[in-house]
Amino acid sequence: MLYQIKDGTVSVGGHTILSHIEFYIKEKEKLAVVGKNGAGKTTLLKLLAGELTLDRDDRRGNGSRRSESYVKAAGKNNNNKKKNIRNKDNGNKDIRNNAGIMTSRNITIGMLRQADKSDRDKTIEEILLESCPDRDTYSKGRFDYEMEYDRLFTGFGFAKDEKQRKFGSFSGGEQTKISLIKLLLEKPDLLLLDEPTNHLDMKTVEWLEDYLINYPKAVVMVSHDRAFLDKVSTAVYELENGTLHRYAGNYTQYRAQKLKNMQIQRKAYERQQEEIAHTQELIEKFKHKPKKAAFARSRKTMLSRMQRIEKPVEDEAHIFTENIDPQFPGGKWVYEAKELKIGYDGKALLELSLRIRRGQKIAVIGDNGIGKTTFLKTVAGMIPPVKGISQLGNNLLLGYFDQQSALIDSEKTVRDHFHEIFPALNEKDLRRTLGMYLFGGANASKRINSLSGGEKSRLILAELLCGRPNLLVLDEPTNHMDIPAKETLESAFKKYRGTMLFVSHDRYFIKQVADAILVFEKDSVMYYPFGYDHYVSRLKASQDGNLPALMQAKDQAMVEALAAVPKPERHQTRQLSTEEAYLEWKLGLAAEPVLKLADKAEGARKKLDEAGYALACEQLMQAGTYDESESNEDKGMKDEGMDNYDDTLIKIEYNKLKESYEEICKKWTDECIKWYDVYLDEV
Repeated sequence: MLYQIKDGTVSVGGHTILSHIEFYIKEKEKLAVVGKNGAGKTTLLKLLAGELTLDRDDRRGNGSRRSESYVKAAGKNNNNKKKNIRNKDNGNKDIRNNAGIMTSRNITIGMLRQADKSDRDKTIEEILLESCPDRDTYSKGRFDYEMEYDRLFTGFGFAKDEKQRKFGSFSGGEQTKISLIKLLLEKPDLLLLDEPTNHLDMKTVEWLEDYLINYPKAVVMVSHDRAFLDKVSTAVYELENGTLHRYAGNYTQYRAQKLKNMQIQRKAYERQQEEIAHTQELIEKFKHKPKKAAFARSRKTMLSRMQRIEKPVEDEAHIFTENIDPQFPGGKWVYEAKELKIGYDGKALLELSLRIRRGQKIAVIGDNGIGKTTFLKTVAGMIPPVKGISQLGNNLLLGYFDQQSALIDSEKTVRDHFHEIFPALNEKDLRRTLGMYLFGGANASKRINSLSGGEKSRLILAELLCGRPNLLVLDEPTNHMDIPAKETLESAFKKYRGTMLFVSHDRYFIKQVADAILVFEKDSVMYYPFGYDHYVSRLKASQDGNLPALMQAKDQAMVEALAAVPKPERHQTRQLSTEEAYLEWKLGLAAEPVLKLADKAEGARKKLDEAGYALACEQLMQAGTYDESESNEDKGMKDEGMDNYDDTLIKIEYNKLKESYEEICKKWTDECIKWYDVYLDEV
């Protein structure tokens, strides 16, 4: 074990942040720590880094007021001469903290800090060479270090000639990148990263993902970038109510396991509540009857000793159960651009042609400064086009959001502010609506000016969705939000039946919401109708840039039109030539889960039939109504089968199979409904 905390508690300012936590990390393991804002994730990282100590716990039998850490941090000298206590049961492990922290011998720990205190007058080369283990210019160690240094420097988007620039001349985001490069060069045994993807574009994030996957030592990361966590993490710690829960796998696997655990707990809770109600009914029925009073008392004692199952807290990311329909549908074509040049002050950034259908959800991706926000403002009519046509469809109610939209400042509470906008809502519906967007309970009484940037953004987006426009134009809608808030909005946007055009750098959000991608590159725009995952997989598979040639057969019909576009027109957005082909592809895509579940349901039904047949035979035999006229062969088969089963066990197995079959059938029905929705939308 590289690092372990047993029964650890941390209090700050008299408030308990971490309560009796259990934590461990193995060598080379990549751990993600997730939780709401303010849950204590950064506190945990500081504890791991040795910046905080555990509270005293008298149960451990030590007399110190506070436990002390003797862990050597990367880049720092530790001159503490106190003797380490060896744990005899763990060979090469030392108890570095007599209050519950155990680490490997001589472990080095490095933590990414949001504010780098490096000398602002030093060049980047001088700062980065400070971590070089060998100062000899001509040594192999120095050569290998400089090779790694160059790889990291260019990987984070810097040009080699920028090495001679002074640290103070870089922006805050660039300084954070340099801090991360410096930390990676030190190669600590335990690497602690607090929001490492902040200020990074998509390409750089993807490069960092590959680097950390191959990093030869352990990593603990706190991030709101779920795609990043999916790619890098091998286990997830969820921090909730001051306690840690460990899940195996990446972020998506953690979410699936948590949902499964919640469903199991809910069923167990419901069964126990039924049992309690039934027992209480028996107690009330027999407690006044002399002959049954002892029975009633025994049941009452049983209830008092019963270990109660807690009612599970509903997963906030899945609270949207109803579709969000626009006030009116609008026309078939929502927006059209013809030879549109976008830009400011008569200077064009790029040119595109595009038609957006009703119901599409299109994500706009690309590097910073390339024109994505300019395009959204042009669509919304906030700035005029430099040249060409930018035209909205008929009967449109447009909702626009950017980061300026969230700069609201008011002494009013969230509840009063929302009621002022939607006065027709009664108190019950008002509270229910706010709760759907994580402003339930005490959060509804928060004043607007006390909300964080992410909370303000979520409030404005809730207002937009409740206004039910038929076109949403959104610029970075999930900026500054924690993961629960992002997942809540994702759930709402997926239920929204209008048209969406949005800019985002959150790949997980794009994957969940968008059904088409608009890729902005230098001097060109590419429309991609297959969704983000499909776009990424094909892009990575294409080494020579000939994307259509690498498509699978089912995709070929959809991209033939793309290959046919004349080269002089390749700068324009490419539009599919055949709506029928597009419809066929969409319906085929929607039908895939339907067909898979149909096959699964058929297999489950066969197993259920077999179990039902066995159960029926057993019951007939027990009732003495077994048909003696049956053939000896049939009787032999049944007898052989029945000898191996108890009636109760058969019933349990049968009920399990029945429950599984019904669950599969429900999923199949849901997917059929989704397919039909696609059909109605497109036809």
